[in-house]
Amino acid sequence: MSQANVEVIRDQFEAVNERDWERAMGHYAEDVELVVSREALMDGGTFSGREAVGEWFGNWFRTFEPGYHFDSLELHDLGDRVLLIASHHGRGRSSGVEVSGETGYIYTLGDGKIVRAEIVTPEAARAAAGLE
Repeated sequence: MSQANVEVIRDQFEAVNERDWERAMGHYAEDVELVVSREALMDGGTFSGREAVGEWFGNWFRTFEPGYHFDSLELHDLGDRVLLIASHHGRGRSSGVEVSGETGYIYTLGDGKIVRAEIVTPEAARAAAGLE
């Protein structure tokens, strides 16, 4: 099942880059929990349920101009978890300033759906996965 989990995450990120929000959010369980580290992104906190998670992502993406893009740098199969390190780049919607960085994601899956997503620094993601 773990390779299938990797494919879920790969497709979820492809859907985000394609702005296919319905497909992207369809990979999340209804009772998903999103934990965003303040060290990784300024708008940190814990968000519960698919609607709250979708709202958080929507608010985050609205701060950037269309075309904000992610590139997968590392993708690791960890059984029921998947680690993804991605670069991201685009422009701020209000400022027009070029923005780029790397972020770590740790996904926990159950029954083919994302039940928990953690957004952390790449270093924290690798450490949590035992890769550092």
